[in-house]
Amino acid sequence: MADTPRRAVDSTHDSYQGTENQNTTNSSPANGAEDTAAALDTAQSNGDTRVSPGKPRIGDSRPARGSVSQKSASQQSVGSGSQKSGSKGSSSQKSGSQKSGSKVSSSKESSSKESRSQESRQGQRKQKNRRGRGKSPAPQEKSIQEQGDHSLPLGRYLMLVHADSHSTHVAMLEGRSLIEYYVSHTEDTSTQIHGNIYLGKVENVLPSMESAFVDIGLPKNAVLYQGDVVYIPEELERSSDSLPISQMLQPKQTITCQVTKNPIGHKGARLTQEVSLAGRYVVLIPNQGGISVSKQLNDKERKRYIEMIGRVKPEEHGVIVRTAARNATVKDVEADIQRLLAEWEDIEKQQKKAKVPSLIYEEPDLALRVIREQFGSDFRSVIVNNREMFKKVRNYVKSVTPKLADRVQFYDEEADDLPMFDRYHVKSQLSKALDKKVWLPSGGSLIIESTEALTVIDVNTGRNLGQTTLKDTIFQNNMEAAEEIARQLRLRDIGGIIVIDFVDMDDQDQRKKLMKAFRDALSRDKTRVFVVDISDLGLVQMTRKRIGEGLVESFTERCQICEGEGHTLLPLLEGV
Repeated sequence: MADTPRRAVDSTHDSYQGTENQNTTNSSPANGAEDTAAALDTAQSNGDTRVSPGKPRIGDSRPARGSVSQKSASQQSVGSGSQKSGSKGSSSQKSGSQKSGSKVSSSKESSSKESRSQESRQGQRKQKNRRGRGKSPAPQEKSIQEQGDHSLPLGRYLMLVHADSHSTHVAMLEGRSLIEYYVSHTEDTSTQIHGNIYLGKVENVLPSMESAFVDIGLPKNAVLYQGDVVYIPEELERSSDSLPISQMLQPKQTITCQVTKNPIGHKGARLTQEVSLAGRYVVLIPNQGGISVSKQLNDKERKRYIEMIGRVKPEEHGVIVRTAARNATVKDVEADIQRLLAEWEDIEKQQKKAKVPSLIYEEPDLALRVIREQFGSDFRSVIVNNREMFKKVRNYVKSVTPKLADRVQFYDEEADDLPMFDRYHVKSQLSKALDKKVWLPSGGSLIIESTEALTVIDVNTGRNLGQTTLKDTIFQNNMEAAEEIARQLRLRDIGGIIVIDFVDMDDQDQRKKLMKAFRDALSRDKTRVFVVDISDLGLVQMTRKRIGEGLVESFTERCQICEGEGHTLLPLLEGV
């Protein structure tokens, strides 16, 4: 794949409060190799946790092929002996019973031998335990099966990190289905800047647009809207809630600002002066007081964190407790706050000696950003194919969530005959995600069309002929479409205004069930969404926060012949 997508990761908090649906996704790739997607095994070599795709999956207790227990084999032999004795006369019955009796006795002898050997092994283990009491075992690095925290169940998500000298790719799978995809280019420093902090210079202020353009050292000036300006009322001529931006900012003024949206197309980056630093468990808001807690935490947890953070954080800074802090200890949260405070001190030092315009804080690598925002106990593993990146990821996870460090594994592509993305069928699913048409399980289809203003999704029954009535067929088709649309929005990273044309339904109960299923599917998306109920025209209107370029736009380029129109003019007007 020559072209790669440039999708940014939201390093700050999201306001959409959704409850994650625990139902797994049933869709799977076309080739559907059932054993390869979950064939994970770990081996320790030079301190690495390796993945051997050809070995059984973790926790697989199925017996090997052809292995039959001794008890069942003896029962089969006894049954066959009794059948033989019943098919002959009295003399043959006697001989048959003798045969069966001998077989039964042999099975009893073998079972008694097995029980004696088992008792001897247990006795040896007890003696070893007695000898080893009071002695501390030598420290050894164990595999994920041995050392992993058994109180944390293995999740249904899988993260794959492919890193090389040019780019970093991160794929997230739910079961075997690809649900999210991120890419970062090493040399691309002008379009993937979300979360970076700059020391910028105000170029011009536009009161009629309530915005200002700021030079942050990029080819295009970034835009700062009035609502994102932070000012001190005492320093202004008059204090009011509706001050014009011309009184808040002046041309040639130096400001500290953070990027909230990457440059898209001909539009520049969007800025804010409300700087925030995201950690694993909290978000630090420098120079602004207050404590906020995620609404997904219950009242008891919220009260506990407010009291605990009030004792730790400085008064001049604010803190937002993230949902990931639900399973964290007080020590983990305190360490996260101290780490963010140290980062802010470094930013202040850099700010005093930096030239204008310049970059004073850069977000970490893509893999670390995704792990910071996404990785948790619901992931069964993170697999990395690059040794240097593997060490970075493993050290980071050890520092923030040591219980999950053993789920970071190394994939040795040299020892395997397939690249990692081919092994887990990422490339095949990525190719399908670039198509305009998406097929549904029952034969229906989706047509996804993106324009400059909005994205339109049309739902069709297609090959879905149904089995009962037309009403039930349409309802089933729309329910499948709702689940797939939510997945496609995440995978393609479609943002902005979205209009969905479901197949018409007159039943109000079915409409309510459809919208409930659609909202439940969208609740798995961490990006902020807003959905309106089905209109009188049978359309569903929604918005989804856009941070950067979508998957299709990042993988493709504008056609040089039609300039993106999708058609060319016929030479019919020549000579007219």
